[in-house]
Amino acid sequence: MRFAETYVAEDIVLQTARSLAQEVGLAAVTPGAGAVLSLLAAAGSAKAVVEIGTGTGVSGVWLLRGMRADGVLTTIDVENEHQRIARRIFQEAGFAASRTRIITGRALDVLPRLADGVYDLIFVDADATEFGACAEAALRLLRPGGVLIVNGALAGGRISDPAARDVDTITIRETVKAIRESDDWTPALIPTTAGLLAAVKR
Repeated sequence: MRFAETYVAEDIVLQTARSLAQEVGLAAVTPGAGAVLSLLAAAGSAKAVVEIGTGTGVSGVWLLRGMRADGVLTTIDVENEHQRIARRIFQEAGFAASRTRIITGRALDVLPRLADGVYDLIFVDADATEFGACAEAALRLLRPGGVLIVNGALAGGRISDPAARDVDTITIRETVKAIRESDDWTPALIPTTAGLLAAVKR
């Protein structure tokens, strides 16, 4: 697992974004998860991407590096201060301001305002209690063949423990199960440190 997490090295921009995340008390996606985000964005030639949970820009940089050169990342977060840091990180990573659309607000308030069926990839790194609602929104927002990625899908290792009955774990468990059993998705659970649930819209 450790080798997989460090297989694709992070440059100084990502290292800076990661240390800033720690300073403000955020758990950024791991390098292994970031590499998967970049890979899936590149594999789908992603042009229109939604990120739920801007943080300090770690996952945003990984996504942008995998996207098409004319792609736009729409990134949503309730914390304006974190987004201010992320904006600077995107700039330091060499991305023009036109490559990002940074929206401050609750994802569940913002998502209904986004257009149906036009997005190539949606990355959810939000409160676990919102996973289900974000996955439902993704089904509407993604084009056929578009990819949903949810971070934290292993619930800190508690996902398969029947004794784990906290709200977050139950919600994650229900979301993972619902996507697996739905005819709308082709899913896989990728065992990065926090776990990524990836699903392609049919």
